[in-house]
Amino acid sequence: MDETAKGRCGWCGTAPDYVAYHDTEWGVPEYNSRALWEKLILDGFQAGLAWITILRKREAFRAAFEGFDPDVIATWGERDVERLLGDAGIVRHRGKIEATIGNARAWQEMEARGGFEAFIWDYFDGKPLRNTYRTLEQVPPKTALSEQMSKDMKKAGFRFCGPTIVYAWLEATGVVNDHLVGCFRHEEVARLAR
Repeated sequence: MDETAKGRCGWCGTAPDYVAYHDTEWGVPEYNSRALWEKLILDGFQAGLAWITILRKREAFRAAFEGFDPDVIATWGERDVERLLGDAGIVRHRGKIEATIGNARAWQEMEARGGFEAFIWDYFDGKPLRNTYRTLEQVPPKTALSEQMSKDMKKAGFRFCGPTIVYAWLEATGVVNDHLVGCFRHEEVARLAR
């Protein structure tokens, strides 16, 4: 059966959490700097895990990370890392937790230089890239642009932002519209672009 036979991208399947995420969030263009940063952090935590794991723990992540306020997280140190390593509601991975703190500091520096959202959207001249893939097999795990963005972000002090994570993040935040053309959301999210 074609993955879009039900009018959705095949990756979301029928799990209610995935369907709700696909139908309301995934691919919606995000222009808010802090929200873009939160989604980058969650995509970094997802590395090596299924997205459903992160999706189901998202509220626990938000509670543990003070609503993903980078200005708060940037002040954290080892005591906070230890506290988070003891929180069963989140993914307890020292490297990812420490990267989140460092990424908050990198976000602050980027905000001071013109904004994190401007840094991201400037790669696309402020407009989402609208792909026209018909099957999941056509969707790449990374692109030359996600590789360049990953390098630039690492140079700016970000971690857990390899090219595959960056591409998944661009899709999730609607910077790239990778809803399949047979998916009812492909046209809907295209109309949400500024």
